[in-house]
Amino acid sequence: MSLRFSHSSFLLSLLFIFFLSSIPAILALQNDDPTIKTMQDFSGYPVDEPTQSSISVSLSVPLSIDTQTLPKQIDELSTFSDAPGPAVTRVLYTDKEVSARRYIKNLMGLAGLSVREDAVGNIFGRWDGYEPDLPAVATGSHIDAIPYSGKYDGVVGVLGAIEAINALRRSGFKPRRSLEIILFTSEEPTRFGISCLGSRLLAGDATLAKALKATVDSQNISFLDAARSAGYAQDQDDLSSVFLKKGTYSAFVELHIEQGPILEEEGVAIGIVTAIAAPASIKVDFEGSGGHAGAVLMPKRNDAGLAAAELALAVEIHVLESGSLDTVGTVGILELHPGAINSIPSKAHLEIDTRDIDEKRRNTVIEKIHQSANTIAKNRRVNLSEFTIVSQDPPALSEKSIIEAMEVSSKELNLTHKLMISRAYHDSLFMARISPMGMIFIPCYKGYSHKPEEYASTEDIANGVKVLALTLAKLSLS
Repeated sequence: MSLRFSHSSFLLSLLFIFFLSSIPAILALQNDDPTIKTMQDFSGYPVDEPTQSSISVSLSVPLSIDTQTLPKQIDELSTFSDAPGPAVTRVLYTDKEVSARRYIKNLMGLAGLSVREDAVGNIFGRWDGYEPDLPAVATGSHIDAIPYSGKYDGVVGVLGAIEAINALRRSGFKPRRSLEIILFTSEEPTRFGISCLGSRLLAGDATLAKALKATVDSQNISFLDAARSAGYAQDQDDLSSVFLKKGTYSAFVELHIEQGPILEEEGVAIGIVTAIAAPASIKVDFEGSGGHAGAVLMPKRNDAGLAAAELALAVEIHVLESGSLDTVGTVGILELHPGAINSIPSKAHLEIDTRDIDEKRRNTVIEKIHQSANTIAKNRRVNLSEFTIVSQDPPALSEKSIIEAMEVSSKELNLTHKLMISRAYHDSLFMARISPMGMIFIPCYKGYSHKPEEYASTEDIANGVKVLALTLAKLSLS
């Protein structure tokens, strides 16, 4: 017996030693995973780091989401549109957009929130906590929509936030820090070519505030005139009143559809965003001679349209040269003047979007695009009359404590989740300049967004709202 026991003990000891020696190899394999490495390098947070203890939230009754009313509200809001359904077009300060604002303010009021607006139309709905002097916890998103898009982008983060507040009220929760919902003005750049206009101003962008005094849309309507037509900026040209001080909020959390296919493909309920990629936008104008399409021979032409086409292809080339799938570039606008089939274009206008999780790599692409624009203009004997970098923003990292709160909330609700990088930018990118920030993603059908087929199921939306509500509750008590 003693010999048999010793032999068994020896084998067990060997197995234990083998297990211990295997741990570094397992960890090394994790570190070699390019996806994990990208997330760790970019966010600064180890994906396998154990979560810390989290604040417990006591609720009189479990969280329940009104899955009848919330989808109905999403459908109702989609009717405030300048495009026939199922497409949605809701452009800043238009009649439909202003009506949609009223709809949201009414829902905020029904939720028992105190409502205010600033000079550009950022809308705030507050639920006062029992320590109202503490910096509040904020959430929210946008409701403007690019032409012929869908009805979930941004909207889930606004209507979902209102429902999260309603759910917390129904559960008997009492916030310590006040909870505030923000409807951001003009997250989309459709009308004035400026993305995240409202959140940029909240973050104190003095250059933008000054530039807006002279900014006009495609119909030559000034920003200030458009704002006044919607009831804003009535008595002032100075928009600095919109600026918020750093620390106004203790945390900001945005709920949003993923706008990509990963969560749906992997069957994961919740995406927890660790960082938001760095976007940039560029405006380019070429000017040529124009002329009759039949009378001017090819060797004599100074065709601004062909210069624009060549630059559009150069954008693709330079993006692919980066060698990274995380580098992307898009020529979303290409306009020719005079726009007649029998007239050689005398003017061409392009608007280029490029982004990357690596800011330096993205900036290299921008430099190459600029060099190509100059070379093309010289070779085609046209004038590069404008090359303007409209925005060139750095990436934003989610706050570690907010990531933890979202993770713990997902686990407590028995919802699968994964850490993710957002390659689309959001108002959270700019809120990160004045507040710790985090984002919650939910799946959307095939990753579709910015098109009428955009869709998120009621179950997925409800899951996101639950995680948002519980995260807000935890952060409110912190």
